[in-house]
Amino acid sequence: MKPTTPHDVYMRQALALAARGRGTTSPNPMVGAVVADRTGVVGKGYHAFPGGPHGEVNALRDAGDRAVGATLYVTLEPCNHFGRTPPCTGAILDAGIARVVVGMRDPNPHVAGGGIRALEERGIVVECGVLEEECRRLNQPFIKHSTTGIPHVTLKAASTLDGRIASRTGDSKWITNERSRRFVHRLRQSRDAVLVGIGTARADDPRLTVRLPGKTPRRQRVRIVLDTRLRLSPESYLVRTAGEAPTWVACGQGAPSAAERALVERGVQVMRLPEEAGRVALVPLLRELGSRGVTSLLVEGGAHVLGAFLDQGLADEFFFFYAPKILADGRGIPMIAGRARPSLREAVEVHDVRIRRFGADWMVFGRFRANLY
Repeated sequence: MKPTTPHDVYMRQALALAARGRGTTSPNPMVGAVVADRTGVVGKGYHAFPGGPHGEVNALRDAGDRAVGATLYVTLEPCNHFGRTPPCTGAILDAGIARVVVGMRDPNPHVAGGGIRALEERGIVVECGVLEEECRRLNQPFIKHSTTGIPHVTLKAASTLDGRIASRTGDSKWITNERSRRFVHRLRQSRDAVLVGIGTARADDPRLTVRLPGKTPRRQRVRIVLDTRLRLSPESYLVRTAGEAPTWVACGQGAPSAAERALVERGVQVMRLPEEAGRVALVPLLRELGSRGVTSLLVEGGAHVLGAFLDQGLADEFFFFYAPKILADGRGIPMIAGRARPSLREAVEVHDVRIRRFGADWMVFGRFRANLY
């Protein structure tokens, strides 16, 4: 095992700070920073919301005069450009920092390395790549969106032990327990948007909002319905509450104009997109979402929607929940309904599998890519 170094210790503290911004920083990344001198940590900070001070600036403010000659540990390369806030490189230089230890370079190909170069040109010692894998894992949605222009996609489903998300009659409430459902709300809170197909929207009339006891989210997530022919009822909960939480419907080019007007009048945004095999094409959908600033997408169903994302290789990871129940009915609705795979050699491989228990329920997490972005 690789020995732990002081750099590792301080960077882990910076990572823990960065994680406090989960669900509140998008489209910006989560960034944490620690200022340390010979005596230990003298300043801490993290990025909390877009337009607010970056993690480095908050840590430097916390350190005050003790930042002079100290080392700054930061999970992501400091910015060197003006955005909603001034460049962090300027704040670092003004504070008198002597050394900067960076977890990972900025993934944006137009700015990567710019902050590091700006600091080195002014005589600051910069080290990069400390706990880089952990830093990259923290900001997968930001990295993917920065490098591809499309959102990071997470699949979520809850099923019985024999893989059924509903009975043959469509009964699905509730398969999992309260603890599992509470985790799902935290999962929603950490993503920019939540998507379901029209079948789920019509059968369940879901809210798709973040509801956590005693907590009011800074903002509700965008709710998206895949609805090729615009069959979503204007009286559905999603439409009736479009003024309280952003609601978008993705339809095909041939969807009825009258149905579109009925939804738009109630505050729903309608996205007309190309079709593929009679359904909204998913790649153009993801490109459209990416252009609208959606960096992370949680796909909650139904079975055919999950199957389509899986079949086309568009999903990055999954959270599957299993309750201690068995339907034992071949006509129950399966968790995923994708294309037929006649042999096990064609099965989709998953990586980095982790298992967590919520009471009697089990959650399985995994990624569809062997490597991180």
